[in-house]
Amino acid sequence: MGIFSKPSFHSDKKREFPEGLWQKCPSCAEMIHNLDLVQNFRVCPKCDHHMTQTAHERLEMLLDAGSFEEHDANMVSVDTLKFTGMASYTDRLKSYQKKTGLKDAVISGFGAIEEQRASIAVMDFNFIAATMGSVVGEKLTRCVERATKERIPVIIVSASGGARMYEGVLSLLQMAKTCGALALHAQARLPYISVLTHPTTGGVSASFATIGDVIIAEPKAMIGFAGPRVIKETTHQDLPPDFQTAEFLEDHGLVDMIVHRKKMRETLGNLLGYLAPAK
Repeated sequence: MGIFSKPSFHSDKKREFPEGLWQKCPSCAEMIHNLDLVQNFRVCPKCDHHMTQTAHERLEMLLDAGSFEEHDANMVSVDTLKFTGMASYTDRLKSYQKKTGLKDAVISGFGAIEEQRASIAVMDFNFIAATMGSVVGEKLTRCVERATKERIPVIIVSASGGARMYEGVLSLLQMAKTCGALALHAQARLPYISVLTHPTTGGVSASFATIGDVIIAEPKAMIGFAGPRVIKETTHQDLPPDFQTAEFLEDHGLVDMIVHRKKMRETLGNLLGYLAPAK
């Protein structure tokens, strides 16, 4: 027995973690070190919740090393409508450009998956909720048009809050423009693979995101046009508990398959092998 007894220590102070080193899982509240999270493709190791990935992280995860050739990197949005509100559209764009290091909400270019070329575009939810304005629509359209010209497949990874309200009808025009480019791509008998991540909503879900030859979704991703509350108030119907989840949409035929993030590269590689035109 020791001479001195160890005093008990009690503190009402909450446990603090250095900012930027740890992240709490929004599903199970597990505290995860950022290094472990990045190495696990931002999937919670405890509950398997798929957290938001940046566009750069997803491109690195999916594409062969050194194969990405970015297009339209310096294309930026302008405040054509002179939007006024709590903050100007121009100021908001500059703020998100500084915060994310991106020019806008999508990165596009040529790349390869298991040595198979494709034209790929990845949306980044961290930039104004990946809303679709003129730049996003134009970059996606050019991504498709280049694929048609080169006779290679298109892959678009979607995550979006919908149309960008700061650009009004100019944003809504992008729905028709992207679908028109994909229609010509289909006429050329070339494949388009759409990957839906959490969340994919609004004008994006009502246009290019849901017209793929193959539509893949990540587990439990929210996919839909209007929110459940709006739909319930409009239809006066009780909605199923899993309404607008990837699993619900797979059961009802909108989604072809649900693929875990760790298996996405392998799945896309197999699909490109099946669908890509013979050389």
